[in-house]
Amino acid sequence: MSTTLTISIDKLLNHTPLTGEEFTVILKNNSEELRSRLAEEADQVRREHFGNRIFIRGLIEFTNYCKNDCLYCGIRCSNRNLERYRLSYDEILSCCQQGYELGFRTFVLQGGEDLYFTDERMVDIVSAIREKYPDCAITLSLGERSKDSYQALFDAGADRYLLRHETATRTHYEMLHPASMSYTNRMDCLRALKEIGYQVGCGFMVGSPGQTREMLAADLLFIQNFRPHMVGIGPFISHKDTPFADRPDGTLEDTLLLLSILRLMQPTLLLPSTTALGTISPTGREQGILAGANVVMPNLSPVSVRKQYALYDNKICTGDESAQCIQCMSNRMENIHFKIAIDRGDSPDLKLR
Repeated sequence: MSTTLTISIDKLLNHTPLTGEEFTVILKNNSEELRSRLAEEADQVRREHFGNRIFIRGLIEFTNYCKNDCLYCGIRCSNRNLERYRLSYDEILSCCQQGYELGFRTFVLQGGEDLYFTDERMVDIVSAIREKYPDCAITLSLGERSKDSYQALFDAGADRYLLRHETATRTHYEMLHPASMSYTNRMDCLRALKEIGYQVGCGFMVGSPGQTREMLAADLLFIQNFRPHMVGIGPFISHKDTPFADRPDGTLEDTLLLLSILRLMQPTLLLPSTTALGTISPTGREQGILAGANVVMPNLSPVSVRKQYALYDNKICTGDESAQCIQCMSNRMENIHFKIAIDRGDSPDLKLR
């Protein structure tokens, strides 16, 4: 083991900030031995802060309309092979009611950047959820909006906002997105969300087209400096109706290493083990938890629309009812000696308002 690698690992284990070069060295030396060592350390750190509790979030994918044309995404606006849908106000509230009865205390409203869902409509939805379920957290994942829009949604009762930065390298961002989208605006949105007071989540795809180890190191540097409350990462998985249809998928091994690095970088992170991980490996979500993740997000969306929210090909869990999803997830966690936590699962780094 090189001196640089040894120093880099020691700094990571001591939760000391790393340089881009040090992150790159660790990423370039990905091996089963290294993954095992870092996963063991990450598990210990996670248990110090969260025990063996895994937080659940009820995911409601309420629209697959999107004005954007991101080159990697199956719901991009130019995909004419996709059947589009929007859930109504009543359908969204019904998903929340079902989720609440099943024990969920966080709802995640996720959708494409759908112009139909104006600030007025979204404020009505968020306000209704907040009024009906005052003991629940409301997480939004609606993409880029104005700071005034974010403020209005926060004032209506939203607690958290997930906005993946996708890549901290401008040239890579421009490779993954159309010219109409701006790297600068994406980063400005994240800063605005944090200034308003949201619990903020960012994140990136692992193995996306054109990505290098140096770019992943830049992502880690950005997260190290930005200090979000949540980070969502998962392997890139291609979609047949995108320009990246023939690109190779990201790997389980790289994703697991990065999950462990993130846990050791920032011990109190809320860190999901994603559906994408479960898509590339039958035990992917369990392996993600064992690598340091502490969040899973069963789907509360109506079964009738789940296959239409296809960001990538072969997405799992599109046919199970919500009760089946949570029971399956609970069983999976118990099999690796973890338990589902029935509470909001807020970030320890943010005082509740």
